[in-house]
Amino acid sequence: MQTTVSTASTAARDPPGVEEIRSQLERIVASAEFPGLGRSAAFLRYVVEEAIAGRAARIKGYSIAIEVFGRNESFTQDDPVVRIEAARLRRSLERYYLVEGHKDPVRIDIPKGGYAPVFSLNTAVVSKKVDNGSVPTSQLSPIVRWWSVRRLSLACLVLLTAASAYQFSSHSRLAPTEELVESTAPDRPALIVAPFANLGDGPNAQLYSLGLTEELLTALPRFKEIKVFGRETSKALPSDVDVSKVREELGARYLLTGGVRTAGNSLRVTARLLDTDDGEIVWSRDYDNDLGSKDLFSIQADVARRVATAIAQPYGVMAQADTANPPPQDLGAYECSLRFYAYRSELSPEEHAHVRECLETSVARYPTFSTAWAMLSIIYLDEDRFKFNRGQGPETPLQRALRAARRSTQLDASNTRGLQALMMALFFNRELTEAMRVGEVALATNPNDTELMGEFGTRLALGGQWQRGANLLDQAIALNPGGSGYYNGTRALAAYMLHDNSTAVREITKADMQKFPLFHAVAAVIYADAGMMDQARHEAEIFVRMRPDFLPNVVEELAMRNVQPGDRDRLVEGLRKAGMLPPKVKEPAAITISASDLQPR
Repeated sequence: MQTTVSTASTAARDPPGVEEIRSQLERIVASAEFPGLGRSAAFLRYVVEEAIAGRAARIKGYSIAIEVFGRNESFTQDDPVVRIEAARLRRSLERYYLVEGHKDPVRIDIPKGGYAPVFSLNTAVVSKKVDNGSVPTSQLSPIVRWWSVRRLSLACLVLLTAASAYQFSSHSRLAPTEELVESTAPDRPALIVAPFANLGDGPNAQLYSLGLTEELLTALPRFKEIKVFGRETSKALPSDVDVSKVREELGARYLLTGGVRTAGNSLRVTARLLDTDDGEIVWSRDYDNDLGSKDLFSIQADVARRVATAIAQPYGVMAQADTANPPPQDLGAYECSLRFYAYRSELSPEEHAHVRECLETSVARYPTFSTAWAMLSIIYLDEDRFKFNRGQGPETPLQRALRAARRSTQLDASNTRGLQALMMALFFNRELTEAMRVGEVALATNPNDTELMGEFGTRLALGGQWQRGANLLDQAIALNPGGSGYYNGTRALAAYMLHDNSTAVREITKADMQKFPLFHAVAAVIYADAGMMDQARHEAEIFVRMRPDFLPNVVEELAMRNVQPGDRDRLVEGLRKAGMLPPKVKEPAAITISASDLQPR
């Protein structure tokens, strides 16, 4: 029995010719999806032309280092530049064929284990041109036949693996996937910390600089949205390391460097973040401390915390720089992270749909990417609590959110975003005690993460701990004033519940989240309590228009958010004062509202 595969025609097809390969090469390097910086294009041109000329066997790391990267004859394998750039080139080709090049007729790949390219027909295009016919594999060209058998073997392997995994645990899969998934982690912006320089002449200055570098290497990796090179790599660098070498030889996009100067009891730490593409100083700051008022360990820990929070937090310097100028090697997964935080800042249903699709693609390609699972959990939760783009399927949004959050924490128990997602899902599942326990663990894991700090403060406040929640929200906003306006809105609500009208009005004005329905409800309640009735009526009208389902189910909506009975009564009274509920309701649990009652008065 002959094995058959579908092809574009019943005639055998030879491997791509020289002109087809060269045309494909030009198509790739001219694409916006292929990095325009670095040596990727030169690398690809070199290996393709060498292979076309029949010299594929001579393509070695040494020849590439000499011809492409300008190394001299003393080059050895200790220099990692070729390996690093080859890995980057493979990722760039992968991205190209996943996005713009998925319909191109020819594939150019560089298999791992060498640097010689492989040229083949794009089987994705071949399969789409099927005219209900099959051809024996023996009639296909050698390369197409190789790909066909390989794809068939992989398909069988995937089916067997899926069957075994299903028998082992029915909870291990969440997002549906129709393609072979990747087990490798996606690219994240990479940061390397150079040893901080000793700029002083005091006897302990060297000790201070070494200690600060160690503290930074402890604080920074807690932010899982970035990749931080380890201690051994940092220690091997000089404090004045050349920025271009960091980029070329280590592949890190950012370099954190600085110095420590002592004079008497005064200690000054200077920190700088550089973009290794061009050496630009993206951020810099001085930290002054008095050695007579604090011990050395407290100073080191405090400076490291402040530096890490400023540059590595979700809304920090690195994220802002990448939003303005996305890294050319980005495969999409990190872009999803940036879009997730942009969505969290405005909370609109339109952006919710885009981010959900992006994250579902990310976890399909990278099923062990803990942070993406955590973000997806929060996105699923928003289908339920905000009524954004509710998905179809046997599971409720809350069930999907719980499973995604648990998947994230199973993959990485110390991932702050995963712990945050689990806390939120448990909270809305009305497991308040367990949610607060997980929140405490998350805060202890990374006390510098303002995204977590703001979310945990929100959960504490709604659960009845309004003052502690307000305090955490104040910290989050102070450390990250340009972050999510959602936290300003929650802080405004906390101020209202604490009978602090001036703070409530100030914070709700700062929030300004016009696309988020609940913002308008909170604003209406606050303005009404402050006697600003025109503003209250205006916000009430917008809210009723955006969420007409909320008020008829107000008791359940507040119960879902774990609002305590006494707090619920106050909020219902505030909605009534803003004209959104009938004026003569004595028991919120017995509220009956007609359609005409939903119009603001």
